[in-house]
Amino acid sequence: MPTGDARIRLHAASTAIPAVTLKGFILLSSCIACGVSGATSMKLSNGFKNFWPSVMIFVSYALAFVLFTKALLLWPLSIAYAVWSGLGTAATAVIGVAFFKESLKPVHLLGLALIIVGVSHVWFP
Repeated sequence: MPTGDARIRLHAASTAIPAVTLKGFILLSSCIACGVSGATSMKLSNGFKNFWPSVMIFVSYALAFVLFTKALLLWPLSIAYAVWSGLGTAATAVIGVAFFKESLKPVHLLGLALIIVGVSHVWFP
């Protein structure tokens, strides 16, 4: 458990999740943002036909893995991976709808809502 940073209690009664520092939240949030950037860059690369989005795929995912590895020093793997994959999935879906004019059926929206609810129960038991 790191020392020095102001600790943020995720849930006062929880023993499953240790106190996570602000640094832990920043690392995991940045990791999620990089993963979403990588997925978005895949779409923009047009099958690796566009150079800069293709480069950004590798840069984004490399940075995401570095940040995730650092975040695991502060988060339990079971919690960090669930939050990373769940919120990354939901954010990528929102970007698909907002920027690429993709459509989601009600069943897709329900699935995304369940992912978000599931992540919230993992993150804040």
